[in-house]
Amino acid sequence: MRMHRKSHLDERLLSCGEILTIADLTDKNMKNAAAQKEELDYNKIFGNNNLVHLEIGCGKGKFICELAARRPDINFIAVEKISNVLIEAVERAMDEGLKNVHFINSAAEVLPRYLKEGSIDKIYLNFSNPLPKLGYAKQRLTHPRFLQEYRLFLKSGGVIVQKTDDGDFYKFSLESYEESGYEILEKCEDLHALNDSENIVTEHERKFADMGKNIYRIIAKS
Repeated sequence: MRMHRKSHLDERLLSCGEILTIADLTDKNMKNAAAQKEELDYNKIFGNNNLVHLEIGCGKGKFICELAARRPDINFIAVEKISNVLIEAVERAMDEGLKNVHFINSAAEVLPRYLKEGSIDKIYLNFSNPLPKLGYAKQRLTHPRFLQEYRLFLKSGGVIVQKTDDGDFYKFSLESYEESGYEILEKCEDLHALNDSENIVTEHERKFADMGKNIYRIIAKS
């Protein structure tokens, strides 16, 4: 079903310019767009030199806003390519007065344009689309082509924390991390059985758990 475009979307996005970067996709070739460097000045954005964590695919922002509120000592960059969804996350952060979150309206392929090399300590991948159809593997956010891209802006020893409800995607991701030379620090096939008090339950996670699905988690080190 086609998503209904939110009213006054462009105006609302522009009004959030203080905490939102909208990717320039004038060049429709993603590789070329990524190569045109326009790196964010973290110190200027956040006003400090705190560690920077990144969420790719932040959706409506429940996870990133709750995490930013818990950890004011960390700076967060949240990425979402669907502006119709992202606007809810950005407005939520503004309503909550969060000063340690900045958003990028962009596809993952273009992130090297905006993120400084070796500047990210941790990446969160929460319930990324598993894209199970044949021929779509290269579009999965844990395909080796993306994992190599993440190395451009992950610090040496930086980690990726991934959650998914899809067992096949979990197995695919494990293979991709290992193929790409990442060290697997954790592989968990029933996250909620751990009763991890640090785990922030996302909108999708709650829905899938209520359906009786297992929640899988992988922590991989670059």
